[in-house]
Amino acid sequence: MKISVVGTGYVGLVTGTCFAESGLTVTCIDRDSDKIKQLVGGRVPIYEPGLENMMRLNIEKKRLFFTTSVEEGIKDSEVIFIAVGTPPGEDGSADLTHVLEVAGEIGSSMNTYSVVVTKSTVPVGTSEKIRNTIIQQLKRRNSDLEFDIASNPEFLKEGAAVEDFLRPERIVIGVDNERAASIMRRLYNPFVLNNHPILFMDIASAEITKYAANAMLATRISFINEIANLCDILGADINHVRKGIGSDSRIGNKFLYPGTGYGGSCFPKDVKAIIKTAQDKGYELKVIQAVEKANEYQKNVIFNKMARYFNNTFSERVIGVWGLSFKPKTDDIRESSSLHLISRLLNEGAVVRAYDPAAMKETEKVMGDKIFYASDPYEAVRGADAMVLMTEWSEFHLPDFRNMAMIMKEKVVFDGRNIYNPEEIRNMGFTYFGIGRA
Repeated sequence: MKISVVGTGYVGLVTGTCFAESGLTVTCIDRDSDKIKQLVGGRVPIYEPGLENMMRLNIEKKRLFFTTSVEEGIKDSEVIFIAVGTPPGEDGSADLTHVLEVAGEIGSSMNTYSVVVTKSTVPVGTSEKIRNTIIQQLKRRNSDLEFDIASNPEFLKEGAAVEDFLRPERIVIGVDNERAASIMRRLYNPFVLNNHPILFMDIASAEITKYAANAMLATRISFINEIANLCDILGADINHVRKGIGSDSRIGNKFLYPGTGYGGSCFPKDVKAIIKTAQDKGYELKVIQAVEKANEYQKNVIFNKMARYFNNTFSERVIGVWGLSFKPKTDDIRESSSLHLISRLLNEGAVVRAYDPAAMKETEKVMGDKIFYASDPYEAVRGADAMVLMTEWSEFHLPDFRNMAMIMKEKVVFDGRNIYNPEEIRNMGFTYFGIGRA
């Protein structure tokens, strides 16, 4: 079985590599020639554990190929995935420019029956736009070539994407006929031997499932952050509260960890997009709008704690920041709470020294030389007035606080992820601030 994946970003590259790992012949397509050269050489432009080794292995076994040509890449493909970006517009809607451009190229180039599958996160109705775009191009070619459309949203977690793809909790596929369903079932059969389901549904339902899932997870994050902020006011401990509610089987304990707000490439964009989709139909998503508002507030929680502690005097204060990516095990800094905090600190005249195991190159593209990039966590806090933990990378979990006490100017810790024991840190002479901890 030969398949193609158009787009070699985070979703496309993981999708293509993992399908190749299952034994399929896969061609990944991207118009960025520099990226394609890098991929052909076995180098992955993103940080994702396990991906590079798997990609190199499948290139060597001649199951995984890369090209800049859609016509070359989709030739004789039984399934063609569209996995290009859908960045948010100024009004929050998903920008479908790249998706529909790819659909037009597919219609101009396809040479055999194919199932054209939308892997990009797109609003309801996009699959029909893709279908119509392909039909228009086929008419221009005077071609009666048959094809089908499917929606197959991704549910990959950055930092665990390879594992998520190979051993998915569920696979959601939207189709409108049995021929397409049969091909998609055969394609995904190797990935559901763990008895997790393939959920077939209509195309519109599949399209909205992705947005609904991310909106639900974002809601849980904003909810627990709100409760944590209330705990700060009331003198309660959010860790106790979180365990107390999470032990209820109706609630569960996942995504109930307070912090500095959600970020990344999915939650912020998808929350905005589903709000805009509803608005376009004259409906107001009151709960999800509140989620977005709560998250914008949460991104300022650590800064507000620092402002109170330092009496709003940041000029020339040195702040050591641990963590730049929006979450551990990725170099993704999109909508990162850490970068939001750093920008506010710089605007107030502070000096920022930062360290991250993976995201410093990406941060430098955005921040330039506005901050100091340390070679390790301790260099970041040398001479610092405070340390701020923003991303819970594993190497930050058990630092040498006694060493930090000797090299920091002032012994203050702002724990944006609640990973430290306040009593232990305070016993070593530090002033500690968490989120929602008495």
